[in-house]
Amino acid sequence: MAQLNAGITHEAAFNLLSEHNKDPFHIEHAETVEQTMRYFAREYDPENEEFWGIVGLLHDLDWEEHDDDPMNHTIYAAKDIEAAGGSPELIRAIQTHTSDFNTSLPRPELMMEKILFATEELTGLIGAAVVMRPSKSVMDFNVKSLKKKFKDKRFAAGVSRDVIRSGAEMLGWELDELFARTIVAMQSFAPDRDSFVAE
Repeated sequence: MAQLNAGITHEAAFNLLSEHNKDPFHIEHAETVEQTMRYFAREYDPENEEFWGIVGLLHDLDWEEHDDDPMNHTIYAAKDIEAAGGSPELIRAIQTHTSDFNTSLPRPELMMEKILFATEELTGLIGAAVVMRPSKSVMDFNVKSLKKKFKDKRFAAGVSRDVIRSGAEMLGWELDELFARTIVAMQSFAPDRDSFVAE
């Protein structure tokens, strides 16, 4: 795999995230997606783990400030990322995760982009389900419990099941495989945090 250049350091990316996001929930979501991306990068593209991580960290950069304009989600972010020195590859990768909603944006092509598309909403669903558990921990969470929550349309209603389904399809994975692998990814960094925060 070719070396991918984000154009900005992890520290600069985190500062940019903090500048545009004040809600701890949004920052935690960004960090969860970052760590999930890093987990999969170590399997599929280890030399670009930092790039995958920064994509995850900044994927929703503009959501808090512009959630009233979902059609332009990631388009606002592109200007801020570019101004901070972010590369065109970084912007492109981030924009692919909302291409189902705004079809003028690039579709996921690289493995990294497909993983972001498939897991971003799913990590939110897993996080919401984990909060309801007595342990508040992903460590004792399993596919069976996740499938139950996935089928219940009223649970975490803002999470698009269609996006998760089409993400699995893009990767050529069964839904159960996507569920299992994303849970394992989240378990890989769960010990670093006390619990998932209920919002």
